Amino acid sequence: MRVQLIKRVVPALLSIALLLSCSGQHETEFFTGRIDFPVKPNLGVKEAMAARLVPHPRQLEWQQLEMTAFLHFTVNTFTGLEWGTGKESPELFNPDSLDAGQWVRVLSEAGMKMVIITAKHHDGFCLWPTKTTTHSVASSPWKEGKGDVIRELKDACELYGMKFGVYLSPWDRNAVSYGDSPAYNRFYMEQLTELLTWYGKVDEVWFDGANGEGPDGRRQVYDWQAYYDLIRKLQPDAVTAVMGEDVRWVGTESGYGRETEWSATVMAPGGTPGSVAINEALGVNAMSEDLGSSSLLSKAGHLFWYPAEVDVSIRPGWFWRASEDSLVKDVARLADIYLSSVGRNAVLLLNVPPDNRGLISDNDISSLQGLKAWIDELYSIDLLNGARPYGRGTSSLIDGDSSTTWSPRHKRVASFVPAIAATFNIAMLQEDISRGQRVEKFIIEALSDKQWNTIAKGTTIGYKRMIRFPEVKADEIRLTVVSSRATPHISTFALYHAE
Repeated sequence: MRVQLIKRVVPALLSIALLLSCSGQHETEFFTGRIDFPVKPNLGVKEAMAARLVPHPRQLEWQQLEMTAFLHFTVNTFTGLEWGTGKESPELFNPDSLDAGQWVRVLSEAGMKMVIITAKHHDGFCLWPTKTTTHSVASSPWKEGKGDVIRELKDACELYGMKFGVYLSPWDRNAVSYGDSPAYNRFYMEQLTELLTWYGKVDEVWFDGANGEGPDGRRQVYDWQAYYDLIRKLQPDAVTAVMGEDVRWVGTESGYGRETEWSATVMAPGGTPGSVAINEALGVNAMSEDLGSSSLLSKAGHLFWYPAEVDVSIRPGWFWRASEDSLVKDVARLADIYLSSVGRNAVLLLNVPPDNRGLISDNDISSLQGLKAWIDELYSIDLLNGARPYGRGTSSLIDGDSSTTWSPRHKRVASFVPAIAATFNIAMLQEDISRGQRVEKFIIEALSDKQWNTIAKGTTIGYKRMIRFPEVKADEIRLTVVSSRATPHISTFALYHAE
């Protein structure tokens, strides 16, 4: 098989490059996390700047995790509710076989790289012996009130080398101070401080945006900026998710990301009044289909590195129920979700809820083991045999650092001829996002019986893009970057065959 790369340069990019050169900006200069556009720039200038927006180091490290795990566990596990009322007795919480080591071992063996637990869900019950309320494990019969789920989970994460995150629901249906905004904000920050100082390193803080109080409910104004400042002070390397500043909700709990998923997005992060105003002015939210196109870019005054996290449960509900043991997602469904989340420039956050014994059930374990076996088999053989159009013998065709990425010069083709022919049905592309997200459109073609046929088309790539198509047997394969905001930096082009 022969592999080729062709890049068609959008004509406007030539004039943009000249403009940027004259203004003293260079390809080696990047914007970290955010761009504030100059007053009334033309679209070409915005696109060229957008191409050089890059993630914070903590965002890049988070993206590279690819798969993380959610643990929904609280009194709801014993009542069967999804949203607790806040009036549940702590006496209900009594998992007689709780084993956080089993949780982490199972999830680690399934390929997860971080565990995030619902330290406090909407019912307000705390899984650690907080000093802020008696509505916690300290008032439960579990371990005679001397237990600490968060401590046991953190210790297990340390044992298995797993990253650790906490979910702390802003909405609290038990807290008396909820609705008295200054008082509740102090209460909430005390809880956050405990979680961020009692257990060592925290890698992700997850803020749910849910609130079911309704029009006649208690009105609470969250001091988001104070929450963010506290996290940056106590855990500077932790990413903040969903209502946080580093990671956004993909907009659905189905497990499927967008076909076009920009990490460089016009959507302002977090819940501060300033961010809300920016998003309202542009008419965008987490569920918007378009968050980063040039059409939106032309209207925006800012651009943010705000990548997507795809959260989905392995079961129909977020909390364990015995009635759902037969409804756990099977391997085929989980594989489809993997390709549609990790394979669409997002991180998969898969919820695996412990049961009322305090264990991950056998049904869930079976599906997780099947997913891991499928992923391992998928990646076991790159049918390009490690071939890339850079490296020895091709450096004259490549711009930039050929040891890490490949980028074509205008109207040049980089090619490599592997020693094998291949039959495949999945293609994987990756951009070096440490240099930005740039590709807007690409085509993959295969040569069979002396005829070139388009086998896949796509828009954005980002950290990772995977595309499935009917099985193809080809003599040559060609990737064409049809449109890019600047010279693309492709770090991987691989072909696989999957059942």
